[in-house]
Amino acid sequence: MSERDLKRIQVLTEVLTGRRTVVSAAAVLALGVRQTFRLLARYQESGGGALVHKARGRTSNRQWNSGVREYAVELVRSKYADFGPTLATELLLEKHSLKIGRETLRRWMVADGLWLSRKQRRSFHQPRLRRESYGELIQIDGSDHRWFEDRGAACTLLVLIDDATSRLMQLRFVPSESTDSYFEALQGYLHAHGCPVAFYSDKHTVFRVNRPDAKGGSGMTQFGRALAELNIEIICANSSQAKGRVERANRTLQDRLVKELRLADICNIDAGNAFLPKFLERYNERFAVRAIRAEDLHRPLNVVAGRLNDILCHREQRHVSEQLTMSYARKQIILDRNDVSEGLGGKYVDLYDFPDGRLEVRWKGQVLPYRVFNKDQRVSHTAIVENKRLRHALTIIKAQQDTKCQPKVQTNSEKSGYRKTPRKIYGLPEEKLDSPPARKAMEMTA
Repeated sequence: MSERDLKRIQVLTEVLTGRRTVVSAAAVLALGVRQTFRLLARYQESGGGALVHKARGRTSNRQWNSGVREYAVELVRSKYADFGPTLATELLLEKHSLKIGRETLRRWMVADGLWLSRKQRRSFHQPRLRRESYGELIQIDGSDHRWFEDRGAACTLLVLIDDATSRLMQLRFVPSESTDSYFEALQGYLHAHGCPVAFYSDKHTVFRVNRPDAKGGSGMTQFGRALAELNIEIICANSSQAKGRVERANRTLQDRLVKELRLADICNIDAGNAFLPKFLERYNERFAVRAIRAEDLHRPLNVVAGRLNDILCHREQRHVSEQLTMSYARKQIILDRNDVSEGLGGKYVDLYDFPDGRLEVRWKGQVLPYRVFNKDQRVSHTAIVENKRLRHALTIIKAQQDTKCQPKVQTNSEKSGYRKTPRKIYGLPEEKLDSPPARKAMEMTA
């Protein structure tokens, strides 16, 4: 018997012994008074077994015929074996005029092994143990979010976290994930902690050349080239679960940091970056753990400031034509003629594009003077691909469109050079034609 049947026996027994009325029993059992009288009569006549529902143990009157079930399952097995229940239901009705409920077909497919439930289809990733030493592996990622809520525009937070201790090493607000923004974060990290053994990132184009058949370049991104010169390895994770430490940190920051920025009434990137050092210190006191080994694998940064600026920039080689010109970033660069540049026709020179906007052309370390012919002011396709977030690129495009001068449309008279000439009055010299009496006389004659 079910719990409901046992409760009915208890209440009806109280009615028969006079401790409860039928109206009270009906209220307790959530039944009508007439139904309670019927149950009471059956209980008196046949005992507690009479209260069990008569349809218990019997097949449903709405059950599908076994032949229809076998036919539908056979159709799915032979023609729609890799289809989901929803699509298979639609095709059975459309092509075979067999109308079956989606959940009914799902149960049949699960029973016959043609479909796995969501729980059965779950894939489990083998957990990866922490690295043993501090500074051995630094996970790096960018989190695009409305960090300032409605008080400011959305932006990206670059997060660098140590794998061994879950210690936040560097936080920085930037407009979007780009090579320049990662250069700025890397520079701050190197000055604060030194050089780690390796960085662990996703497959974003800042860290990895995702086209193995790329015609140009050395097969290494600008960020990868900079890390190679600093003797730091870059490792790309195959899935987001592999770098789960920084992903979970992003989720925590999207809760805690957003609320602390709200309490501090911070609404822009500059104020946010000034707020981050104190927040980072409090966060590490709360969430950082101790590494298995006490050694610190960070190496000192043995690079002078000028050399570090040459490393953390865009560096490319460009071919110099016989006219001492080259193309870069939709611009034509023209070298000034001197004793060095005269012999560079047909050779390659190095271009240093610094994050602050400076552009230098060097030949064997010597800076060459040049001038720029700007061919197009639009955002190039490379810049749009370089930025992981389309929002930032569209903002730049809109700003350029708003500041662009609208060309003035000339009339046919202006194109032909037509100029109005006043009517001449004979007898007056030309220098007096513009005098007030002469103008009044011309008006009267007109």
